[in-house]
Amino acid sequence: MLNHLLNSINLPADWIGCRKVREVGIARSARDGMPQNNSKSISEGVMIEVLVDGQIGYGATNIITPKGVQTAATAAYNQAIAASKYRSHTVTTTQRPKVVGQYVSPTVQPFNTLNPGEISDRLNQICHALKVGEKIVQTTASLSTRELETWFVSSNGSDVYQKFLLMTTDYAATAQDGAIIQRRCDRGGLARCYQGGMEHFLTADLWERVQQVGEQALELLTAIECPSETTTLVLAPDQLLLQIHESIGHPLELDRILGDERNYAGGSFVKPTDFGNLAYGSPLMNITFDPTVPGETASYSFDDIGATATREYLIRDGILERGIGSLESQDRSGLPGVACARACSWNRPPIDRMANINLEPGTSSLDEIIGGIDRGIYMESNKSWSIDDRRHKFQFSCEYAKLIENGKLTTTVRNPNYRGITPQFWGNLAAVGNASTWEMYGSPICGKGEPNQAVWVGHGAPVAAFTDIEIFN
Repeated sequence: MLNHLLNSINLPADWIGCRKVREVGIARSARDGMPQNNSKSISEGVMIEVLVDGQIGYGATNIITPKGVQTAATAAYNQAIAASKYRSHTVTTTQRPKVVGQYVSPTVQPFNTLNPGEISDRLNQICHALKVGEKIVQTTASLSTRELETWFVSSNGSDVYQKFLLMTTDYAATAQDGAIIQRRCDRGGLARCYQGGMEHFLTADLWERVQQVGEQALELLTAIECPSETTTLVLAPDQLLLQIHESIGHPLELDRILGDERNYAGGSFVKPTDFGNLAYGSPLMNITFDPTVPGETASYSFDDIGATATREYLIRDGILERGIGSLESQDRSGLPGVACARACSWNRPPIDRMANINLEPGTSSLDEIIGGIDRGIYMESNKSWSIDDRRHKFQFSCEYAKLIENGKLTTTVRNPNYRGITPQFWGNLAAVGNASTWEMYGSPICGKGEPNQAVWVGHGAPVAAFTDIEIFN
């Protein structure tokens, strides 16, 4: 059908692309054992890209007929003509290669394994199970699914179909004792975000995880306050999720480095001349862009302009090698990039977006890392964060932490925070956990662009230790 619509467009363009998107989203949640939200959304439409005189123009429509598509294509054509005299870069068809193929998320249990009533009942049960004591004053449980289908065809022969099945679960307990209030989530808010089906909800360890969330919320009420000192910091994979996202993913986006995001999301401390030269971290630091990991949140075979997705090192042995930049950004900057032109929906153009950005495993077990530390602190699960618009200086707060004393995890502490400067922080990377400590998480709400686009991203990491980090309460 989409090829038929493409062939119906009558314009003297150098290249035309059609990307159709259909999305079905379902959100269900409960609070204190009572249903709070049961909603469903459906969105469907087509984005038309038109290349003329070295300039791309965009037009979108949810009227998926030859007339509707022609109207959108004409608007895109007129936009390209009007903008071409102001262009700072000439787009060619080499930045829109011919590609044919498909991708489907790996799934064990389809979304309809449970009906809506069964899902609601299970979420209510989770809320009740989270209340492990009278000082638990609020419990929440949520499950969101998203079925996203995309079709991409172009005048130079591209024909791609991709189907993404995405699931996010989130469970949390809030405990209170007088003026002390502590909240504990299942690995941090919305962090359990994967491709696949109900197997990510009906896990064998579900009730064990729920019990732990409730118990740790109570534990934090009587925990000591986090000390303020400069010491060794050990981060769990669920906190490295956000550390990687904010201090590696965003600053390596080539459109930010080129200045495209400066008035909204900010720029980057990274300069074009840094690629191939900058010591971004210690020699133990190996970061990959990897949309090929089965089940990770942002896996795919092709980006939204037809570039084939491959696993690439962004940082190898601590040295910055490659940016997160699409074919267009690569051509503009002259720098190596990745297949990362992604759009959140049919009515948004693709822009440079991170996908799966992972810290590769090292060689140390968790026991070896902890055992080699005389004094330090171990932190899990992000609670809040702040980072400047160049992604240079930052501070993060975590939900849960334990002191490390004489090679052992000892006292639980609450309200743990740490701060640093990106290159110095990663330069102090002193130990990286092996594959047995590697875990993957994600986020469904990474925002960027004007108008804003929220996309799904994935981050996998092992446990990692950093020396001489400023910890504070």
